Amino acid sequence: MLARLTWLRRSFDGTLLLCSLLSLCSCEETPVPRGPLRTPDLGAASGPVFAPARPSEPPSDDKLATLTKELLDKHGLAQRMRIERGLRQVAALWRAEDGDLAAFAREHFVSDEKTLKQFHQRLSEVLEQLDGHLYEAARELRRPTDTDTGPLSSLDTLLGSVDPSTHVVEDLFASKVGFVVLLNYPLTTLSERLSDGEKWSREQWAQARLALRFARRVPAEVQQRVSESVVAGERYIGSYNLFMHHLLDEKGRRLWPKGLRLISHWNLRDEIRAGYADPDGIAKQQTIAKAMTRIVEQSIPASVIDNPRVDWNPFTNQVSLAPTEEIEADAPPAKPLTPDKLAEREPDRRYALLLGQADAQRRLDPYSPTAKTLIERSFQLSREIPEQQVVRSLAEICESPLVRQVAERAARQLGRKLQPHDLWFAGFRARGKVPESELDALTRKRYPTAQAFAADMPNILQKLQFAPETAKFLAEHIRVDPSRGAGHAMQALRRGDFPRLRTRIGPLGMDYKGYNIAIHELGHNVEQVFSLYEVGDTLLAGVPNNAFTEALAFVFQQRDIALLGIQKPDAATNHRRVLADFWDTWELAGVSLVEIATWHYMYDHPDATPAELRAEVVRLAKETWNHYYAPVLGGKDELLLGIYSHMIQNTLYLPDYPIGHLIAAQIEEHLAKQPAGSLGKEFQRMAKLGQVTPDLWMKNATGAPIQTAPLLRMTEAALKALP
Repeated sequence: MLARLTWLRRSFDGTLLLCSLLSLCSCEETPVPRGPLRTPDLGAASGPVFAPARPSEPPSDDKLATLTKELLDKHGLAQRMRIERGLRQVAALWRAEDGDLAAFAREHFVSDEKTLKQFHQRLSEVLEQLDGHLYEAARELRRPTDTDTGPLSSLDTLLGSVDPSTHVVEDLFASKVGFVVLLNYPLTTLSERLSDGEKWSREQWAQARLALRFARRVPAEVQQRVSESVVAGERYIGSYNLFMHHLLDEKGRRLWPKGLRLISHWNLRDEIRAGYADPDGIAKQQTIAKAMTRIVEQSIPASVIDNPRVDWNPFTNQVSLAPTEEIEADAPPAKPLTPDKLAEREPDRRYALLLGQADAQRRLDPYSPTAKTLIERSFQLSREIPEQQVVRSLAEICESPLVRQVAERAARQLGRKLQPHDLWFAGFRARGKVPESELDALTRKRYPTAQAFAADMPNILQKLQFAPETAKFLAEHIRVDPSRGAGHAMQALRRGDFPRLRTRIGPLGMDYKGYNIAIHELGHNVEQVFSLYEVGDTLLAGVPNNAFTEALAFVFQQRDIALLGIQKPDAATNHRRVLADFWDTWELAGVSLVEIATWHYMYDHPDATPAELRAEVVRLAKETWNHYYAPVLGGKDELLLGIYSHMIQNTLYLPDYPIGHLIAAQIEEHLAKQPAGSLGKEFQRMAKLGQVTPDLWMKNATGAPIQTAPLLRMTEAALKALP
């Protein structure tokens, strides 16, 4: 433990020293006051947090008018629009403790174009380093909670909740850097970016993104509360595993081998998908679906979670101690459980954590005047797509007559009526025809360790049609780690750092589930390298929103079987892939509608208890199922739409997946029109378009804004083309 703390201190102190040194090498003609970055108080990480005082009243209109006239006299009438706008932007966030606004404006308003460009360049350089090094420090604080480094200590649990960046925005305001930006660069609205952005230069876009960094002034303690709520959800979900050998079917049979430990919901969902090539698949699928229902309604016994010493029948909900001979050899020491505790249901922890997220977000609301709820911030600021547009697109997919046509084809392929668990039907994909055990054997042999996958990345990327030198560059800039959870990608925020690809790697190596996730995360990482190194101005680094990086990851993921060399792509394979993508989009559209409605409920009922929230999520999942899914899959009042773990460990993230599928379909339609072998080149061109608005990115990438039409067109064509 001492060694861990020493390493962290050296890493973190080095980051803070670098940030301090950055302030000593300014190239600005007008010096900007800077304040020191504060080390987070580790002891306060789990303590109560209260909302600080809201910003004081802005200066009066008379005072601003007087100051405006003074600046016009000094800088000329040509600067009127900039002066008036800059003063309004600063005044909106200025507090009494910030001092004399007039003196600040006199000193820091810049009318000289050359100086403005110097400021822009300097801030671009500094913020890249500041963001990048603090992100690295956060990644190291979270390394044991995110990666499979052995048992998780209580110390690492506390360290994982620390966010070194929570004080940065407030420090940049306290040092007046944030106010220099707001005084001199335009703070645009979403409507302005949507209507005018197509005419902007890259420099104008970079300046717009620079100003948006300071659109809100959130106190550090409020931001820390938000971070803690997210980490608490991630920690809960990261340990939410079921030992499948101890999950009994309706007849009390063991269907899985010893040692198989699957995380909810990702691995459980993927095990359902794997069942389509398994002789015992339908019994396994029905058993998992019942277990999922128990998780959503929180009737699951707490003793069965991540415990290989008890057997559980989710149909009867009975729990018993596992016979000694059935317990895994490496099972941890038994925890004493009395008979009454053995069957005691899990408390409403799932929903208490979700309410904790909502509480943290409500504390942030007063400091977000243009987007006053998490829902508004999620769609207007993060996605830059209006909520109504997203909901309309999701409903359009759910209500499409193509759903029934695709479902009929799936039923014919299965030779039976569809059941609720066929929400995750995987038979359209090539992998659905190969037993999971064969895929596991292949991937475990090829990738026994994280290092083996890392070593094979140049080969994988060349198979994805990247030039050899590009594949080598990408592989050199990505690191692979074994994940504690299902898997994820962590970007790098500065050039010189390395994005992380993380997936589950068991004692026997990387099974197919881990491999499939790894290919998806590799898509994220490749986008992250291109959108950092080739975007030009790093103020534009990244993509418009999470749906875009998901879409680009889907482009990789859907080629996973081809990369294994099992089946070469042909027209029929591509048509079946389209049907699979449509089915996945339909599934995720309903899941997303449930999450959106859940957040509306939490905002409308701020005093809801975990039990009340549980009841509402159950109601919403049933209602959405009965309306859109029961007519196709049967099963009244099913709860499967409430199982997604993203609801608990993220904040309103799920809509990015169906949007990502729509974007991916549009990209695939575009790729199909390109010369053979151009996937890598086109992926690279798109990934470096940067953080412009979603529709503008799509126009530049494919020639049209985001639409449902490409996916619907491709699905209809696939139905006609396949016998």
